This record gives sequence, C-alpha cells and structure tokens, in this order.
Amino acid sequence: MKKKQIRKKRIFLLTVGCLGLALFFSVKKGRPVRAQEVSYALSAAQEKEESNKIHNHVFIGTVDVSGMTAEEARGAVQAYVNQLSGDKVTLVNKDTGEKLTLTAGDFGLSWKDPDMVEYAVELGKRGNAVSRYKAIKDLNASGEHLPLSLSVDSEEIAGTLQEKCASFVSPAVNFGLKRVGSSFEITEGRAGYEIDEKKAEEAIRTALTKNWAGGDDTEIPLSVVKEEPKGNRESLEQVKDVLGTFTTSYATSGAARCKNIANGCRLINGATIYPGEEFSTLKAISPFTEANGYELAGSYLNGTVVESFGGGICQVSTTLYNACLKSELEIKQRQNHSMIVNYVKPSMDAAIAESSGKDFRFVNNTDAPIYIEGSTVGKSITFTIYGCEKRDPNREVSYESETLQTIDPVGVQVTMDATKPAGFARVTQSAHTGYKAQLWKVVKENGQQVSREVINHSSYMPAKKILTVGTAGANPASLEQLKAAVATGDEATITQAAGALASAPQTPEQTPLAAAQAAVVAANAQAQAAVQSGDPNAIAAAQVAQAQAAAALAAAQAGTQ
Repeated sequence: MKKKQIRKKRIFLLTVGCLGLALFFSVKKGRPVRAQEVSYALSAAQEKEESNKIHNHVFIGTVDVSGMTAEEARGAVQAYVNQLSGDKVTLVNKDTGEKLTLTAGDFGLSWKDPDMVEYAVELGKRGNAVSRYKAIKDLNASGEHLPLSLSVDSEEIAGTLQEKCASFVSPAVNFGLKRVGSSFEITEGRAGYEIDEKKAEEAIRTALTKNWAGGDDTEIPLSVVKEEPKGNRESLEQVKDVLGTFTTSYATSGAARCKNIANGCRLINGATIYPGEEFSTLKAISPFTEANGYELAGSYLNGTVVESFGGGICQVSTTLYNACLKSELEIKQRQNHSMIVNYVKPSMDAAIAESSGKDFRFVNNTDAPIYIEGSTVGKSITFTIYGCEKRDPNREVSYESETLQTIDPVGVQVTMDATKPAGFARVTQSAHTGYKAQLWKVVKENGQQVSREVINHSSYMPAKKILTVGTAGANPASLEQLKAAVATGDEATITQAAGALASAPQTPEQTPLAAAQAAVVAANAQAQAAVQSGDPNAIAAAQVAQAQAAAALAAAQAGTQ
C-alpha cells in the first residue's frame, strides 16, 4: 500500500513537472497550453516509469524498431543481417573479367554493434524532464536513424578466396626440359595468376561495410597478380653437355631398401634448375611416408640400425652430391652420416634426415639452366647433370678421400630380449669402425696439378657389435650369471652364458605367455619413449616392435587354449 502511494506521488510530481514544462514553452511562444500537449506530457512521464520499449520513429539502419524491447529489436536487426548474408556478391577478376558469384555470408558478414539497441531503448528517457520532453518531440517530428554497423571476418575472407576462387588462380608453369632418348625436348611455360589477398580483403571489406544496403547486384573487382614463368626456349637450348655424373651400387640391399632408392631417384629425376636457384634434396623427396612411396628399411639412429620409412634414402643424396661435385656446383649444405657407409669412401657421403633437418642443398652457380637425370638400373643408381659446359677442356677435376684417424669399436653391446627363448644368441648388428676423414678437391690443367684444397671434414662414430640374447623362461639365477658375463665385455663368455640359459630350469612365472606379456609391456614403453622424443625413426621402430610383440602374444595365447 505504501509502495503504491509512493509510486503515485512520483507520477504526480513528474506530471506536474511536464505540465509546467508545456506551460513554459507555450507562454514563451505566446499561445495557450493545448489539452493534447498536456496529455502527451502525462504519457511521457508514465513511459519513463513503466516501459522498457523503444519509442516510435526509431530505426537501426533500415530496420524499424519502434515499440520493441531490446531483445525484440536485437532479433529484428539480426534477422535483417542474416538476410543480407544470403544476398549475392559477385567477385570480378580484373585481369580476365571472369566472374564468381558467392554470398555475403561467405565473407563472415556480421553485425558489429548489437549494443546499439540499448542506446535505442534509452532514447527519450535520459536526462531531466525538460530534456526528455524535448527528445520525445524531436523523435515524433523527425525520428532517429541509428547506424547499422556491419563487419566481415579476415579469416573467412582468406578461406573463401583460397577455397572458392580457384578459377581465379593458376600456378605459373616454368619452361622445362624433358629427356627423350639422347636429346632434350623443351616444354612450354605458362603464366600464373594469384589473387592479391591484401587488396582483395580491402575491396570486400569496403564494399560490404560502407553503407551497403544488400541486394543481388553487388560486384567487387579483385586485383590479380600475374607471375611470369621462369626460363625461355633460348636459355634451355643451351642445355646439352654433361657437367658431371656419378654412380653407386646397392647390390646387397633388400627389396624395401631398393624400392626406397628407386623412389627417391624418381622424385628428383627431371628437375630443371635455373641460374641462381637452390635445390633442396630433402624438400624434393620428402615426406618419408608410405603414401609418398616409401617402405620400412634399415637406417642409422644414434649409433644403431633401425627400421624406418625411407631407409636407404641417403644413398640417393650421396650419389647426387658426388655428381654435383663433378659439376662444380656450389654446395650449400652437406653433412656426413653418424656411422660409415659402404657405398662411397669416407667424406664422400651426404646424409639427410627429416627429423634433424639434415639436408643436401646446392645452387646452380652456372649462367645456364641445369637438368638432373636420375636412373636406377641393375641395383645401381646414377645421377647425371646436364648444362652448358664452359670449363676449359684441358682442365680436370677429381676428388680424393683421406682417412685421418681410425677408431676401432671396443666390446660388445648386449640386448636381452624377453620375446626370444632362453639360449637364443645372435649378432643383430655388426660392429662399425669409426673414422675421421676429409675430402680433397684436386684440379689439373694439361695434366699438371694447379690446386689442391680440402672441401669437407667428416667424423664417423664407432659402434659396438650388438648381440641379442633370449631370456624367455630363464630363471633368476641364470639371468644373474648372464649379467655377470655381460659385465666382462667378452663375446665368447656372453655367448656361452646365453647358451647355458637353455639348459637351466624354467621359472613358472616366465612361461612363454608371461614372456610375451612382458614383451608387450616393454614394446609399449619403447613406443611411449619414442613419442616423447618426437623422432619419426624411433617412432617407426617402436611401432614395428609393438606389432611383433602383439603377434607373439597372440601366438602364446593360442598355445594355452
């Protein structure tokens, strides 16, 4: 009851104030107060107290939000923006005139300032009675048109340009060479086109956010950058001479390694490199995945041989390295293997590794294009580099490997394998001698040596022989004897102790099933460690170990049934 009295009193006071205001303006204008004005003043006062709706004659953009609550107005404007999002927008290729029709929504059109409705609700309700009265009169006389601010999304613009504007884009195709028999054919180049994404975003943003009223007739011209192809017939016609060639053999390699070498050679064969251009072997032949044509084969990792996709690929980079040396191209990056390889002399190898960033890179430092021809025949790989020979025919270049130090491996490394039966003992990796070496470049003119310089230094680590012994079913006492033998470092003693495991009684807990289960646990631990290291070769090796352990466990479980 008391609240009602207070409320009535407030309305009364507001009414009196508004009547006084109306009287004031009427007297000032020299006319009597009309009943209509008194009535309006009363309704204005009541509206301040009782209504959260927007006054009449208020627009946000072109949307009439008169009489709406903030929520209703927000919904009405958003519905209008949603309608605009479906309106067609045509992009026009300024270079070709080609047109592509999309929608404004493809560019992330949205309402930038939805809080504008709160401002609209407050129109005519702010300030004292005099200012409110004047504001309401102004609204009734001329209305209020509030701006509808639109925005677009940079990421959605970029995504739309990349995904839906493919017809505007075409990569440049350089003039190239194709080896046909004993001669070359020139393949024609073609200009490429790319959208200038920065200018395109500016054009789209301006068109859709600066007083845009929608409709299906919006056209936005886009700037397209033309990229001329590299090379020309005149320069490629110079390529006819052999600058350098080199061959290595992989006669003792298994099928998977052979396939990896052939695949890497295929990915390099036919490369045309223009003057000043750099060639990355790693970029040309990676990734080392099954999808890219590679298989699991042996490769070096931390002084051991592990199975990894692309195993043997370093023979490809090594062969190419020596062809580049003979061609006297500029070598930008070359690293030796961690351990010695058997297909070239020390310091004549070039290792690559995706995980560590090892790469073989070189630059065409001649003034004509060069062409790389790669082939694999009879388990031999050959790279031949063609170009325009301008070196003196009486000048001869050769390379000499010099071994500075030989480091013999000491002792034997023992791996205890719970998946192999007690008594199993086998050399799973041969010992590798360590070397320190350097490579000399020797230049002769007319048969006389004119220069001799060292062009690289290499260091190859020694690696112990790895002996794998089986421990499945071995009792603790026998295992302790084996560990004591391992501590001696003598291969014969270790082999004898490993053989003794077979005659020792099995412990119940080391049945074939228990051994297989233990192997699975060990393989999973290996996989976890490999994932943490991030080394793809270690991960691949761990995956192989997991598969082998799982197969052994399945066989052991089948044997217990």
